[in-house]
Amino acid sequence: MDNFYYLIQTMLPWAIPLMLVALGGMFSERSGVVNIALEGIMITGAFAGALFIVAVQNSSVSPQILLIIGMTIAAVAGIIYSMLLAYAAVNMKANQVISGTAMNMLIPAVILLFAKMRFNSDGVTTNINLYIREVPFLSQIPFIGDLFFKDTYLIVYIGFTLLAISTILLYKTKFGLRLRACGEHPHAADSVGINVYKMRYFGVGLSGLLGGIGGYFYSVGVLDSNISGHNGVAGYGFLALAVMIFGQWHPIKIMFGALFFAFLSTISYSIPLIPFLNNLGIDQTFYKILPYAATLIVLIFTSKSSKAPKAEGIPYDKGQR
Repeated sequence: MDNFYYLIQTMLPWAIPLMLVALGGMFSERSGVVNIALEGIMITGAFAGALFIVAVQNSSVSPQILLIIGMTIAAVAGIIYSMLLAYAAVNMKANQVISGTAMNMLIPAVILLFAKMRFNSDGVTTNINLYIREVPFLSQIPFIGDLFFKDTYLIVYIGFTLLAISTILLYKTKFGLRLRACGEHPHAADSVGINVYKMRYFGVGLSGLLGGIGGYFYSVGVLDSNISGHNGVAGYGFLALAVMIFGQWHPIKIMFGALFFAFLSTISYSIPLIPFLNNLGIDQTFYKILPYAATLIVLIFTSKSSKAPKAEGIPYDKGQR
């Protein structure tokens, strides 16, 4: 049972960043803009947040307060960086895939250059502990308390809160209806007075906000607040795109997809705790490729039934009807 608790508690910090970044991609594509730049946005948020933690890690402020402030800084950094994609896609009507790819290539080089100049290293390393040992009162609940309120991170609770907000925003508000309309039938949306350009900026901005937070949470929950220009976020941005497609651009389905892929990632690092797999004698490297192999397999079987927003990736032109 202790091993089961450990696996779940280890899985959630992997799943939350993946879910948030996939939700960010969902908002962007629901507005009609393909966001391949999620990887770069994640790295931007992770670096900005980690840089803040380095600057204040010796202060007397509570680590959890620092985490929230760092999250806010990461969100702002993600929004600012995502505006490059919004400008290219909306104003310049550039190819969105190429623009996103260029952004993914740009930011690791910038981070590596800055880290070499400022810290004489390949990245940012902090020494602050953002871990929560126990949540008072809630940790005493049988089973649930041990599973979700002991030995965890605040990012787990923030992540599920943002999931709820994203679901309500997309399906229960006028903003969500207008955003979805711009991704499905932008000309029809424009005909009833919706500013398609503005809504697409909002969609990309939300993807930057959630992508920046997701990158920062990845550095906190997986990398222990370390971020490097070399390995960045280890392809998590692209994996988030796969989770988004797997979840059919729906928040709840995206959550289950993120939990599935995070579970595979957790297994790859926890083989000694699973007697059945440990006894097979298979090299651990094989298990580490499982999440990415599963991504390919899932996309092969789900791509034909995918129902992407009809206007995604198509620059909007008022003159075309």
